[in-house]
Formats: sequence, C-alpha cells, structure tokens
Amino acid sequence: MLWQLAQMLWVGGLWLLHIGLLPVLEQIGLAPLLIDDIGKMLGALLVGFSAACLVLQVLILIQSEGLASVWRDIRGQLLLMGLYACAMYFVVRMLLPEAQRWQLFSYLVLGFSGLVLVLQPVPGWGGRVREAHP
Repeated sequence: MLWQLAQMLWVGGLWLLHIGLLPVLEQIGLAPLLIDDIGKMLGALLVGFSAACLVLQVLILIQSEGLASVWRDIRGQLLLMGLYACAMYFVVRMLLPEAQRWQLFSYLVLGFSGLVLVLQPVPGWGGRVREAHP
C-alpha cells in the first residue's frame, strides 16, 4: 500500500503541475514571469519529493523481491531511471541554470518513467489482487 501511495504522490504531482496547475494559472491571467517562477520553484520541489518517493519505492522493491530485482526487474530499472533523471535535473539546475531544455528533458524522463511504472504490478502482488484473510 505504501508503494501505491508514494507512486500516486510523485507521479500525480509531476503531471498535475504541468497539465493542471500552470495552465490554470495562465487562464486566470497571472503574469507570465510569475507563472514561470512558480513553475520553476514547484518543479524543483516536486523533483526533490519524487527522489524521496523513488528511494522509498526502491527500498520496498528490495524488501519484496530482493536486491537483484533493482537491476533485473522493469520496475527497478524504471525507478533507477527516475532517480537518474532527478539527479540530472538538479545537476543541470546547479551547474547550467541557462540550460532550460535539459531541465525540461530530465523532468519529462522522470514523468514518463513514472507513467510506465504505474502500469507495472505492485511488488509482492504478482499482478493479481490480494484476497482478504479473515
């Protein structure tokens, strides 16, 4: 259950920012520079939060499936790709702040790896729904 909660928070938050919040702020009529500043600030916060949730999901995957699953399982590979995208986002943000396209690319890699991860089964469930035990 913790896997699904963490996944919902970081994947949903990433997509909600760019598909929901920023377009609504634009429709309201806020100044474009203000919207850009809000997007940059919230984007960085969400990528940092995503990194924390990704680490939690890696630990859940290791506990459920073993350490080798991080490298061999598609879920582990997607989690590692997401962590790499978070790291690249902050490296580009710190070292090359004018390289906005690389930040956006890292953000999109993180978002799409999250979308593909949502389609994968929860670790420990084996792709089936658990039955309640009395």
